[in-house]
Amino acid sequence: MEKTAFVFAGGGSLGAIEAGMLRELVAWGIKPDMVIGASAGAINGAYYACNPHAAGTTRLESLWRGLRRAEVMPWSWRSLFGMLRGQRGHLVESHALQRLLSRHFGDMPLEQAELPLYVVATDMQDGAEVVLSSGSLVQAVLASAAIPGVFPPVRLGGRTLIDGGVANNTPVSTAIRLGATRVVVLPAGFACAARREPRGPIDHAFNALSLLVARQLVQDLERWAGHAHISVVPPLCPLDVSPYDYTQCGTLIDRAAAATRAWLNADGLNSRHIPGALTPHSHDEANPSCDFDPRQAAAMHVHEAAPGHAPHSHASAPP
Repeated sequence: MEKTAFVFAGGGSLGAIEAGMLRELVAWGIKPDMVIGASAGAINGAYYACNPHAAGTTRLESLWRGLRRAEVMPWSWRSLFGMLRGQRGHLVESHALQRLLSRHFGDMPLEQAELPLYVVATDMQDGAEVVLSSGSLVQAVLASAAIPGVFPPVRLGGRTLIDGGVANNTPVSTAIRLGATRVVVLPAGFACAARREPRGPIDHAFNALSLLVARQLVQDLERWAGHAHISVVPPLCPLDVSPYDYTQCGTLIDRAAAATRAWLNADGLNSRHIPGALTPHSHDEANPSCDFDPRQAAAMHVHEAAPGHAPHSHASAPP
């Protein structure tokens, strides 16, 4: 019997992209048997698992459109200097994020979500992946979103837990181990490797981490391809928005929804194609984007027949 999983990846404010993708998947009539999320993806996954319908996706969109950094990460120069002076090991407390989560989930335990929900965190002591499926939903999501150095770790079940993205940012393998035969991946987005030089230390760090996460996802997709039908909703590219910038959420939602709609109309769900945005590529004026375009449909099926996926360049893409 087929068992479908939605997998929500981490990505900070880029989690808004997943809200746009989710809207179109739900409108298409897809309902998973389980939901798995890591980091920011745990927030989206938890919200959807508790509200698995069109009205729920609309409310999730509204949440992201109205979200401001101060509601998630209210850092100040004082807190930054305090961390740099060694007064504490994190930039901000997680009180603001906890209040936000509590407004939406209250005291709900994970096991009361309408769809089976699995939240991925990381054991700070040994780096092992920890999959949470019972207990406080708010505490589980706080643990999964506890970015090292930004938020404090969370103690749960005798373990000290940090951001799930450290162990498994896009938990495809978790979904398959839980019995999924069909996996739909909602990626938050990745830096384009060759579009422009990163600006500043934070930009450099995000660019490097983004490339690492994209490479790991490609390796996981190739490794688990024989165990389940895996469809990846095409990530947005180029993407010049920082995962700490919450001012662009509405734009990201609209752009992701349009790209996902085109992908669905091109029979994307039945494809095993690894999106080009995940592989090394470049842009030029004639081909400024690799957001999904219906013209890519034929190429998707060509790639599926091939044993590997060669790096692509928009400079050499057909018109």
